[in-house]
Amino acid sequence: MFYNAGMTTSESTFPADLAIIGGGAAGVLVALNALRSATSAVQIVLFEPASTLAQGIAYATPWPEHLLNVPAGKMSGLPELPGDFVDYLLQADALPGVPRDVVADTFVARRHYADYLQQRLAEAQAHSAAALHVVHEPVMALQPGASLQQLRLADGTQWQARQVVLACGNSMRPLPAPGADALPPGRVVDAWDYDGVRMLAGDGDLAIIGSGLSMADSVVALATAGHRGRIHVLSRHALLPLPHAHAGSAEFDPQPLLDMPLRARMRALRGHVRDAAAQCLPWQSVMDRIRPLGQALWQSLDGADQRRFLRHVVRYWDVHRHRIAETVHAQVAALEQSGQLQRHRARLDALLVLDGTLQLHAHGPQGGMQPVNVGAVINATGVETRALAMRNPLLQQLLADGHARPGPHGLGLDSDAAGRVRDAQGQPQPGLQLVGSLRIGTLWESLAIPELRVQAQQAAAGALPTVQA
Repeated sequence: MFYNAGMTTSESTFPADLAIIGGGAAGVLVALNALRSATSAVQIVLFEPASTLAQGIAYATPWPEHLLNVPAGKMSGLPELPGDFVDYLLQADALPGVPRDVVADTFVARRHYADYLQQRLAEAQAHSAAALHVVHEPVMALQPGASLQQLRLADGTQWQARQVVLACGNSMRPLPAPGADALPPGRVVDAWDYDGVRMLAGDGDLAIIGSGLSMADSVVALATAGHRGRIHVLSRHALLPLPHAHAGSAEFDPQPLLDMPLRARMRALRGHVRDAAAQCLPWQSVMDRIRPLGQALWQSLDGADQRRFLRHVVRYWDVHRHRIAETVHAQVAALEQSGQLQRHRARLDALLVLDGTLQLHAHGPQGGMQPVNVGAVINATGVETRALAMRNPLLQQLLADGHARPGPHGLGLDSDAAGRVRDAQGQPQPGLQLVGSLRIGTLWESLAIPELRVQAQQAAAGALPTVQA
């Protein structure tokens, strides 16, 4: 094993130079960059309650039908080595006999990505001047200080760290129905419970609440496991994820978009799509052209336009921006065409247990829809982005004690341009940095690997001069 998972626990206070809270992809990328960059015997401690690192929500699935939503060639964890993930796949013989250029364009199984991060972390530790320890306990409370940050774990252990990076990852939104949490075990399964979803496969009807990426994961898992019953998909807009397309980027200068208000941007993008079509390029080529400007596009909107985006545009943006592999899209479309998958544009009102089944009550644009009886419901409502609704005790403690505040529009936690967490008065805290989805309110684009790898590199670069001084 490449890390020490058996740290001693007692009432003593343990020291760390750099503490990383969260051992999913974001936290592992921070540790990887710190190990690669360290020039002295820095003590890095990563706190992750799960038994295996790098298996956050996205990469915990062991099932081959769950594919990356981005081709392998764009998934390097290291900005300075853009072909690194492809190198790993070739070294591991993950796709035997497939040439490098084909591997780079392939949507590979997501399980390979966790293996990749684990392997690169092991290699970095083997050659680093720093030491990495992993503590499999959640951090329940954090007290920032001028020079030392105080951490308290669930088992009562106390830690002190000179620098802390919050990389807490994602949590699922609760089902939007009263009493959903009190339903019998097995009646409601989170889409991220990959094994639990497959166990629902059978002859009975099922419902999936939400129609985004997690829905697609659940549908392909059920189909692969041989599900024969109907699958009812309910969401407010009933928009399914759209596919990638193999084409070059459209040729236009996206910079003028940054000076436009929201409505003008939408008109301009529609115009670019028409121009692309005239050149026999798909609309996806326009989205690929503006992809590097995702954060700048959000930050250049004023507050009013950001609110308009969140009210009126976000779901349409999501299905065009967060796309799925063409094979996955084709599988979902075929199930809908056959009638096995039925899509409903509706809001969930209630879930009732009746005669051993669940009865769904919902209403759509035309009013109440007929109740739907199913054996179980899959919660695919997606990532919880509202700070005050997150069920992470550490985040709630930071907010309650004024050490953090919600980000713009209540999304994630507020941070400055360097990723330092802002306290309740808006002051950045030098010893507390933020990486990943919690920066969504400030950056918007903060979930995918292209953003995470840059943030992780910046966080490590910001922490190491302090702890090595």
